Amino acid sequence: MYCTKKSTLLLFILGLLGILYLWIVHIDRYAMPSDLLPFQKTKDHHGCRGTTLHFPLPNQKGVDSKRNVSCGGSVIDKVMEGYSLNWKRNETNYQQFRVLLSSMCNGTSKAVVTQDKTPVGSTVTYDGESKKTLKVDAPLFSLFPKESPFVNKTWDTCSVVGNGGILTNSSCGPLIDSAQFVIRCNLPPIENDYEKDVGNESDLVTANPSILHEKFKDLVERRKPFADKLRSYGNSLIFLPAFSFSFNTALCRRASYTAEDFQSPAQPVYMNPEYMRNVALFWHSQGLRAKRLSTGLIMASLALELCSSVHLYGFWPFSTHPHTCQALANHYYDNVQFKKNIHAMPTEFGLLLRLHSQGILRVHLGQCPKCS
Repeated sequence: MYCTKKSTLLLFILGLLGILYLWIVHIDRYAMPSDLLPFQKTKDHHGCRGTTLHFPLPNQKGVDSKRNVSCGGSVIDKVMEGYSLNWKRNETNYQQFRVLLSSMCNGTSKAVVTQDKTPVGSTVTYDGESKKTLKVDAPLFSLFPKESPFVNKTWDTCSVVGNGGILTNSSCGPLIDSAQFVIRCNLPPIENDYEKDVGNESDLVTANPSILHEKFKDLVERRKPFADKLRSYGNSLIFLPAFSFSFNTALCRRASYTAEDFQSPAQPVYMNPEYMRNVALFWHSQGLRAKRLSTGLIMASLALELCSSVHLYGFWPFSTHPHTCQALANHYYDNVQFKKNIHAMPTEFGLLLRLHSQGILRVHLGQCPKCS
């Protein structure tokens, strides 16, 4: 009897140790921001077609040859080990990744809710509330474009501008504006003193409902400040997540009506919840574990389908500059922090840095060279 109890206790302890080991491995695999995970083979999942390709990490010789400073922090220095200033495009890797992404997400056709695919009487399922649906009526239908604005369109170069504090004093404005298609996130300021660092050209701008709530009082009071804000983006598409959560729908409709009432040249459109789900599933298959994807990652994904050459600016997620080691604000215009329990910014950056290393897209950090 004593031997039996002793054996049972030993097995129980070994089991606990095994669980502890798996937990540590899990944290190391997914929580480290500099962890550049290789692409994993995966089965079809929830309507995402195809399997993920395996792209081995490139040889790191000669990586970031101009960086001769250590910020004294293992995270920053380890992340920068995977960053090469001597970036070179890899056409084979780019084409393979683009085909995979398009087959699973099809942003060219599905990024925006359109009349030709969402008629009156059809049902929309919220991507953040899968049990909630909305039946499309005639007034809502009238706010949809007839077809996708991206059908039969591609661009040679795209700039995707995050709002990271690393853009401050970067002089990246001219390089950003030199792209054929410029994507910006969350209604950022681009006027006056910001122009030299972030540019002022825009073709697509996202509008987070939290900004409409905090800065424009849910558009239930004076709406002209919002209309004035839209004018700074010219005739850009304004991406609104009307069908992410049910409480966003009325607010996004008010944004559309405001643009119409004040005759704004900007064009509000609604992000397709089916596309949002597929993009999330795609990055989940690449090792990302997050409640919600950041707007920046979603826009980078769309750009990879629309553009032959994708350049990212302002995506650095850390509070220390990688080259000067100086403290950085969270955004180039304020220091409001991102929601760590919702977004996994460092891990997202690790995945984007992997694409940079593979020559699929280019991540710009620090000072930008002058446009030739």
